[in-house]
Amino acid sequence: MSKAPTSHLFYQSRQGRPVLDQAKGVYMWDVDGKRYLDGSSGAMVCNIGHSNPRVLEAMRQQMEKSTFGYRLHFETEPAERLAAKTASLAPEGLDKVFFVSGGSEAVESAIKLARQNAIATGEAQRYKVISREPSYHGCTLGALALTGYAPLTAPFDPMMRPMPKIPAPRAYLDGLNANDPATGHHYADMLEAKILEEGPETVLAFIVEPVGGASTGALVPPAGYMQRIREICTRYGVLLIHDEVMSGGGRTGKFFAAEHWDTAPDILVISKGFAAGYAPLGAMVALKSIVENVLNDGGFLHGFTYAGNPLACAAGLAVLEEIETSDLCANSARIGRQLKAELEKLMDRHELIGDVRGEGLLLAFELVADRKTLAPLPAEWGAFNRLVDIAYENGLIIYSRRTRGGYSGDHFLVAPPMISNEDHVSEIIDGVDRSLRQLEAELPAERAKAS
Repeated sequence: MSKAPTSHLFYQSRQGRPVLDQAKGVYMWDVDGKRYLDGSSGAMVCNIGHSNPRVLEAMRQQMEKSTFGYRLHFETEPAERLAAKTASLAPEGLDKVFFVSGGSEAVESAIKLARQNAIATGEAQRYKVISREPSYHGCTLGALALTGYAPLTAPFDPMMRPMPKIPAPRAYLDGLNANDPATGHHYADMLEAKILEEGPETVLAFIVEPVGGASTGALVPPAGYMQRIREICTRYGVLLIHDEVMSGGGRTGKFFAAEHWDTAPDILVISKGFAAGYAPLGAMVALKSIVENVLNDGGFLHGFTYAGNPLACAAGLAVLEEIETSDLCANSARIGRQLKAELEKLMDRHELIGDVRGEGLLLAFELVADRKTLAPLPAEWGAFNRLVDIAYENGLIIYSRRTRGGYSGDHFLVAPPMISNEDHVSEIIDGVDRSLRQLEAELPAERAKAS
């Protein structure tokens, strides 16, 4: 396997991946010609697959016109068109769009807009943003303060203002029926309790992923949860922020995941699949009334050099057109149902699989030591890293995280591009099955006997 020569680049401690040569559709090839099925769309980014010719052509045409225009000097046609298209896809009333370059920037923008709205409306005492644990909302310090994932946040705690957290609605771990609205209300009412504990007059917003991302492994909320948190936020004048950085863009079978529950936030953020990896792009979309409050009070004290970059916006617009014309939301729903059903069948072959969850093509499975108690595998076994490496050797890319707050538990996101078909489902399932068999063969002898 050809590897990159000694480099001045660094990303993380783990090394040893091959050099990428090319990518097309759902596949990627290294410089030695080995093919990999991109079973996680990178980091749940490449929603429409790699090297789409229509998107590339749209980018080429824009490059011939301009690749940069500073937002305070010029308005650009791609930005205006993409903003209009995004607003048309968002819930009614959310028609003001602010472009950024990624998910962390989008979350930072949302909490800053929310804070400035509070100041503009005479409620400067509101500053607390409640989030869930576990959760992940970005790597910048503002977004990290909202994140409930201690391995990522603990080193920076002295640099951040702590923000209140409530438990994520992981009904499967608590032995509750996720299909019972009483379960959803049980978890949602924790938000109301936290608002009252903190003092409603101090709470600015609640941020939530409608379908969970990496920290909870495609967690789908229990019945009644999304509607109840909307009611609670409205009751106490708390802004509701939907983090659709990962779930937005059609991956769950709807363009925005919250459409599954017919609920609307006051502010939403999107990135990743928004431009599907063709250019760095994200957006914050907000209610017109919030934006007008802030603009009338002196303007939005926030911004990024590359916000509304015309090349990125041209790419994003072409991606949205591809999603629409190829009906990729419907394909994501259809192929997602098949893939989830096949992952569930693997539970009959592998006692290690304790849960399969998700919506559309944002799916995950979780490994456990005991399916009855859902006790996690011993953390020192490092299964969340090892299975990814085995699958990678087998030509399948999946994405892992620690399930239980970042320190133990092992879940794996399976989220191939929305252009996937039945043959790709079979290939993914074969790769997961084979990789799990290899992992099981490596487990300590006492665990292997127990299985």
